[in-house]
Amino acid sequence: MNTVVLSLFLLILAGLILLGCDIQNKLLYYPDSSVPSEESLRANRINPWPSSLKDHRGFVSINETKPVNGTIIVFHGNAGTAADRVFYVQSLAALGYRVILAEYPAYGGRKGKVGERAFVSDASETVHLAFEQYGGPLFLLGESLGCGVAAAVAKETTVKIDGIILITPWDTLASVAQSKFPYLPVRLFLKDKYDNISNLGSFKKGIAVVGAGRDEVIPVEHANRLYLALPSKAKKIWIMKDVGHNDWPMFVGVSFFKEIMDFVRSHDKG
Repeated sequence: MNTVVLSLFLLILAGLILLGCDIQNKLLYYPDSSVPSEESLRANRINPWPSSLKDHRGFVSINETKPVNGTIIVFHGNAGTAADRVFYVQSLAALGYRVILAEYPAYGGRKGKVGERAFVSDASETVHLAFEQYGGPLFLLGESLGCGVAAAVAKETTVKIDGIILITPWDTLASVAQSKFPYLPVRLFLKDKYDNISNLGSFKKGIAVVGAGRDEVIPVEHANRLYLALPSKAKKIWIMKDVGHNDWPMFVGVSFFKEIMDFVRSHDKG
């Protein structure tokens, strides 16, 4: 290979690597540094957790129902912040659950960097702190990107996870990237993997998979592929028809989440 050809090859390779990073960032991370006001937190009945806004890891619901049925840690999608997901609190707290809206590094005023390793490590610490403070039962709820975080935490944590809810999930990040860029070797250049199939391969408790029928960001086929690939017998899938990736919360409420949690709770023993 002569010098000119080698230089051209290296230039193309470098371009593909940079393109891969750009694809990954476009698919995954939209850091939002906004921090909610104390007034909005009070209005939404959530408190900074585990302490003040200065060093928060997320927000916890102010539960009035006692006894509490368990704690649900929510890992949100790539846009916005944890404080934007109050609709989870409104439905799940009404069912008697304590809800922690977990925040990621580099989001919501928190320091840190984006990336799978950083997110999963931080989320694992959040799960440990929640278990130390509240005990079980403890459930993980992932939304979009948060599904990848929840699945990875479930694989590596020593904390007993009693069930998982995955809303608008994917099977693997590589599969989603390849479907969006079918003519590029994107699998070779993705730094982050978020392989939900592999990470949930040994999870034995209840897994609820929820897809959006008109999902324009993560086509519902990825939720179906994930569901079919899960070896667990304690699994069930819901498809929300005629809703998209971002508008589905407008069409569900307490009864929807009750059905899901009833299923997950039916497999949290043992």
